[in-house]
Amino acid sequence: MSAYPWIKAFHLVFVAAWFAMLFYLPRIFVNLAAVSPDSHAERERLLLMGRRLYRFGGLLMLPALAFGLVLWLWFGVGRGPGQGWLHAKLTLVVLTIGYHHSLGAMLKRFERLANQRSERWYRVYNEAAVLLFAAIVVLVVVKPF
Repeated sequence: MSAYPWIKAFHLVFVAAWFAMLFYLPRIFVNLAAVSPDSHAERERLLLMGRRLYRFGGLLMLPALAFGLVLWLWFGVGRGPGQGWLHAKLTLVVLTIGYHHSLGAMLKRFERLANQRSERWYRVYNEAAVLLFAAIVVLVVVKPF
């Protein structure tokens, strides 16, 4: 039996778990932005949740990327003519990594009490992860070019 379906399955599991963090951490930011200044316990609880979730998401991102590299470099997924979808997907993966790191920067601003954005802004920013996920799935499944 080939290792390919196992590697692909683990890649999908870790990608889904990583994106779960990318979907949820901005929701914590929505709540942090709405916390009243005198509610220290609630703020600290949300910050603790955010820190743990961000660290856990980073740990999920690494095997997702590693399994994806194995599929690409070892099994040749996306090689050959008519595989432009992979270049587009890799571009979106780089953007997703940037999005992940932007969440870390936002978390640090909350920790320093330096947040300048509204809860509405975080609600909108949260949609970027949904758009990235949808675009990546469409590229992988449909392979439009």
